[in-house]
Amino acid sequence: MTTSNDVARAALLRRGFALEYTTLAWNVVGIVVLAVAAISARSVALAGFGLDSLIEIGASTVVVWELTGTGEERQRRALRLIGVGFALLAVYLLVQSTFVLATGFHPHHSALGIGWTAVTAAVMFALAAGKARTGAALDNPVLKTEGRVTLIDGLLAAAVLVGLVLNSTLGWWWADPAAGYVLVYYAVREVREIFFSDH
Repeated sequence: MTTSNDVARAALLRRGFALEYTTLAWNVVGIVVLAVAAISARSVALAGFGLDSLIEIGASTVVVWELTGTGEERQRRALRLIGVGFALLAVYLLVQSTFVLATGFHPHHSALGIGWTAVTAAVMFALAAGKARTGAALDNPVLKTEGRVTLIDGLLAAAVLVGLVLNSTLGWWWADPAAGYVLVYYAVREVREIFFSDH
């Protein structure tokens, strides 16, 4: 016999899956858009944000996998996979941003990058709020953690947007790799949260 709690949980799980599939679809499109924008502008921030979108795809895939099963070991493994992705992103961005600053490389303007990051920030903030509520209602630490990943994705989109706008309007070429360092900070913070705090 199905109880009201079972019905409510099933509805929450459906919402969780819908949020993750929406995130997946948005980021798959985003990788293509960001690749075009990063190559044409030769922007380290856009390239880094594209890699962040790839990590978000991996994180959403991990959550979909985790939501189809149960168990603490499965949750721990899912969280570790998300953390490894963030660690790889931090290393790449640290090296690339430092190289760009050291060589004085000037990225070009990117109207496409500005438009995409502006819209992405709004979409990611909305998705993050939905994941936080749904993860809390399900008492699911993986969904809640991935909701923070999505929130960070929105914050990073905003940081990259600021860097791109400063480069385009004021010619502050260094704002692009500086935005890369902002991404490094958030990636390292998330790695610490995943690996070194209690969930």
